[in-house]
Amino acid sequence: MSETDSETLESSAAETLHDEDDRLKSSFVDAVIECVEQGDTDGARALVSPLHPADVADLFELAPQEMRRPIASAISDLLDADVFAEMNEWVREELIDALDPHEVAEIATQLDTDDAVAIIEELEEEDQRAVLRAMEPDDRAAIEEALSYPEESAGRLMQRDLIAVPEHWTVGHVLDYLRGNEDLVTDFWEVFVVDAGHRPIGTCKLSWIMRTPRQVSVSDVMAREQTLIPVDMDQEEVALRFQKYALISAAVVDHSGRLVGMITVDDIVHIIQEEAGEDILKLSGAGDGDINEPVLETVKVRLTWLVVNLGTAILAASVVGLFQGTISRLVVLAVLMPIVSGMGGNAGTQTMAVAVRALALNQLTSSNTARMIFREFRIAIMNGLCLGALIGLAVFLIYGNRDLGLVICLAMIINNITAGLAGILVPVGLDKAGADPAVSSAVFVTTATDVMGFFSFLGLAALWGLHG
Repeated sequence: MSETDSETLESSAAETLHDEDDRLKSSFVDAVIECVEQGDTDGARALVSPLHPADVADLFELAPQEMRRPIASAISDLLDADVFAEMNEWVREELIDALDPHEVAEIATQLDTDDAVAIIEELEEEDQRAVLRAMEPDDRAAIEEALSYPEESAGRLMQRDLIAVPEHWTVGHVLDYLRGNEDLVTDFWEVFVVDAGHRPIGTCKLSWIMRTPRQVSVSDVMAREQTLIPVDMDQEEVALRFQKYALISAAVVDHSGRLVGMITVDDIVHIIQEEAGEDILKLSGAGDGDINEPVLETVKVRLTWLVVNLGTAILAASVVGLFQGTISRLVVLAVLMPIVSGMGGNAGTQTMAVAVRALALNQLTSSNTARMIFREFRIAIMNGLCLGALIGLAVFLIYGNRDLGLVICLAMIINNITAGLAGILVPVGLDKAGADPAVSSAVFVTTATDVMGFFSFLGLAALWGLHG
């Protein structure tokens, strides 16, 4: 068999392991589990060894929780640092807990600083100290420095290994330095140029260095304009800068302006994905929403917001209780009032989602907030008029009651205006107060639309004197 035929067969075999969504097939996961349960560690290793580290990480996430540690024991020699870097944080924490500090330290030293920090920061404080003690002094110092920065900041996210050269060097000096130093980082896209105080003053892309004559000075070919990331900047803001300026990598500077690390776009892709999913889940009060999260942790987070929603539901019900007499005179009001509050809730959720997204992307600022509020106000009026006319006509045709149709039409308009204003004002107000609008907005907006929906519909019915 030729080498080409062999490679084709291997490629075909690898493809059969994945489904149409590029995830490991359940049959493959079951085959690995079967080998482990039968004590066939050689068979398990033979199945797993061809996999990419990301696929090995997927294997653990797809396997039942009770099988994860037995699988890890069977293929321990295949569990390198790259696998742990790709692993879901809950699954990784579970496996890390089964390792001794020296094994965790060994894994951490093989990773980039940011990935090592992601593993160590999840450990208990006592376990952190044990792992750090087992590390080499230089590695320990880098991790301890990273852990001193706030969570989800650029300091936690950045890599310490980078290429920085002085501005007085020539391109030839840079090439000789890159080729002659085996200890340098192997993956990078640009070289940072620093002054005597190690402050970044420019960058050189690798393509410029490779195509420029050796005798040309670095200061003559470098780009002086660059985006610098403060070490304490929130990772969400960092992601926005990468997106806005189409960055591949960026220098991270401390409070004195010295170069202390760099952030690369591969890290930012993970951050964008995490933040987007996090905001969606916060709006629903579902916590992290990770299917690997322990059940009790999930219950605790969800139950907190469900209790809050229970309180707001009682508030809305108390408004209905004020109009029991009106409802008893015309029972059909009880049938129709959920329509008014429900449509208001849907409209408020639409506006709130737009507002939270605009705040997250820095599209909604103090300079355009008033314009945004007026825009949503106009949208709410137009939606309210359309929906009010439709429901009013439908009620008139079904029940033959013109006054009832007019009341529900007006209530729909009023509640849609309330929904539009609440949907924009609540997130903006929470953001101004320093609270996360993605976490708390839904409760306040839903309460406003429920209360106003019931109050406007039943209140207008009482003023109109509707009766059966």
